[in-house]
Amino acid sequence: MERYGRITEKHPREIVLLKAFPCKWGKCTFCDYIADNETDEQAIVELDSAVLAKVRGDMGVLEVIDSASCFDLPEQTLDEIHDLIHAKNIERLFLESHWMYRHRLEEMRERMGVPITFKIGVETFDNDFRENYLNKNAGFTSPAEVAEYFDSPCLMVGIKGQTREMIRRDIDILKKYFRLGTINMFTDNTTPVKRDRELAEWFLDEFGWLLQDPDIEVLIENTDFGVGD
Repeated sequence: MERYGRITEKHPREIVLLKAFPCKWGKCTFCDYIADNETDEQAIVELDSAVLAKVRGDMGVLEVIDSASCFDLPEQTLDEIHDLIHAKNIERLFLESHWMYRHRLEEMRERMGVPITFKIGVETFDNDFRENYLNKNAGFTSPAEVAEYFDSPCLMVGIKGQTREMIRRDIDILKKYFRLGTINMFTDNTTPVKRDRELAEWFLDEFGWLLQDPDIEVLIENTDFGVGD
């Protein structure tokens, strides 16, 4: 498992993949990422400390991800992140959070003491597909509601059951309501959710221009940020 990477194209930054306590939701039908969760706090803290020690600070921006939300990291790890960004003069932090923590984002901003770009795994703005098939437990009613709290949604494309119309609408919403965004091509994993290869190929043909969009990061493979397995 690679846990440290450097993103050098759009929005250059260092990125670390840390361990966290089990995701408080942990019921998304498409996600086996939660297998990286851990319950042994000492083991989490030791691994996270070793990963954070690789951060150089030379890019001025750090992204911290884990298999849950940033709020599911141990307190000691959060303290180490705080100390690290100030010791290394890191000026901006990227973090990801589940919708359930939306009322705690300002708490994290105050704790870290630097500007934070908050990501959220929306997957799709189609409420029925997101809630009744993907089981995200993110019951917002409009894109504007998401934009009240979060800076950068993560979308997923190429899932069996999605339609071209759903993807077109998601891209339109992303560009209309948000300055930044990430689009992940779904990769088959251990869950019953499967990739629609024809739809994925269509997306790359129809929206290949997003690869050049400076504000949208497209992950064709889920390890394209240089971390993961």
